[in-house]
Amino acid sequence: MRPAPTSSTTDTPPPLDRRSLRPDCTNCFALCCTALGFSRSADFAVDKPAGTPCRNLASDFSCTIHEALRPRGFRGCTVFDCFGAGQRVSRGLFGGISWAADPESGMDMFAAFKTARQLHEMLWYLEEAQGRTFDPEARHRAGRLGATIEAAMGGGVQQLLGLDVEEVHASVRAVLIEISEEVRMSYSAAGREHLDAALVPGADLIGGNLRSRRLCGADLRGAYLIGADLRFSDLSGVDLLGADLRDARLDGADLSRALYLTQSQLDAAGGSRATRLPADLKMPAHWGDS
Repeated sequence: MRPAPTSSTTDTPPPLDRRSLRPDCTNCFALCCTALGFSRSADFAVDKPAGTPCRNLASDFSCTIHEALRPRGFRGCTVFDCFGAGQRVSRGLFGGISWAADPESGMDMFAAFKTARQLHEMLWYLEEAQGRTFDPEARHRAGRLGATIEAAMGGGVQQLLGLDVEEVHASVRAVLIEISEEVRMSYSAAGREHLDAALVPGADLIGGNLRSRRLCGADLRGAYLIGADLRFSDLSGVDLLGADLRDARLDGADLSRALYLTQSQLDAAGGSRATRLPADLKMPAHWGDS
């Protein structure tokens, strides 16, 4: 008799459909406009305490200045992405009853949204990790973590609020880093001599000139790329997890195979129709045709 296997990849959950991880404001009670707070800055024209409605919020939960957010000083709103947590909390966890209709639910709803947003962002990265790795065991670990998060999301409000998010995040981070190393090495199998020493996680590359560079396989996780010139550069296999791309210039750059890129990072940057993007991300409306 053969011994039972100690681990198996046959029960790895299939990757999530990323459509469920995209915001659907029509099915959300404007949780990003109420639960979260912000301070007056270049991204927000006013101060707003957490847990209070934005002054631009209409009674039907729409934004009264949605078409003019940038010129009115609310650029931060245009780059925020809840990864679909808003509609899931509003319609799923709270059954379609808003904080306005049931004020006593407000604090729990706002807290659930903050937690769910973090978990949905992790699901976004785990879905990509599953699709990018060649290692069945790594794919299995990513899939099981996704299933754990899904179970927490489906267990009710109190189970969600009692979740140790830091512990989940640590486990997710370990898997994402492992798969990142694998993916990046596949773009530089003979070594990374083409990359300079400044291209490291958390690097300060603010305003840096990285134009027309072959950056394949670089680890720019958490790097500060604010205002950096990345025009016409190849970012295939570049780990951009948490990288700050505000006002980065991406015209003509190839990000089609970049790793852990999000829509909010693109929305914060500048680019053009010549910029190559992953198939499941879209060109921001404010990008030009240059």
